[in-house]
Amino acid sequence: MSKPVVQVINLGRLNFAAAYQAQCSARDKLINQLNLVPSSSSSSLKVNQYENKLFLVEHDPVYTIGIRRADYGEKLIDSLKSLGADFVTTDRGGLITFHGYGQLTIYPILYLGCFFSNKSIRCYVHRLEETVIDTCQKVLPVHRKISTISQFPGVWIEDNRKIAAIGIHGKRYITTHGICLNCNNDLSWFDHIIPCGLEGKKVTSITQEIGKEFTINQTIPLFLDSFAKKFNCDLK
Repeated sequence: MSKPVVQVINLGRLNFAAAYQAQCSARDKLINQLNLVPSSSSSSLKVNQYENKLFLVEHDPVYTIGIRRADYGEKLIDSLKSLGADFVTTDRGGLITFHGYGQLTIYPILYLGCFFSNKSIRCYVHRLEETVIDTCQKVLPVHRKISTISQFPGVWIEDNRKIAAIGIHGKRYITTHGICLNCNNDLSWFDHIIPCGLEGKKVTSITQEIGKEFTINQTIPLFLDSFAKKFNCDLK
């Protein structure tokens, strides 16, 4: 039985707008593929024929907000911009977060029908969380608790330090946006906001948890191995 094929594209260091444009282009290609098969037709493309993609990015500094918008106000926005970061409104889920150097951002542009028989967004988010947990388990100390918190999407260390945030968007069961995993980024950027709107929680990174530098380039092969395993797909 054939597996879904996901093309991995490392965009390197890139601003948010350019990365989002790449996402939209990939999403539109998948939508066009779906349009080739009428909904009334019993035929369909094989799972390995869909142009699923996985973009890897290291963003220039940017604060982003999702569709669950709080009243951030012009004063806060101006203050964040004065730090040298962009401020962008997006159509993903979740509240405010930060992307920047040393953080691995992953954008899976996937047709969920290739991976889940019920095309469930909830199953997809859980699978993303499992992928990050599996990635972190390869490098963090074995006694360190790496888990999820049911009401807060993302991955946590000891239930109080967030190492990865997840915010996605779905259109016709095609996903955009995705995961940001802190590798060796400067966590002080998060001091100026309440990350993901969660009071009393901290942000951490792989580097901080293991006590020595661990880079994006070291993280990527670990993540890709976990992604291929958890999504039962072939990467190219």
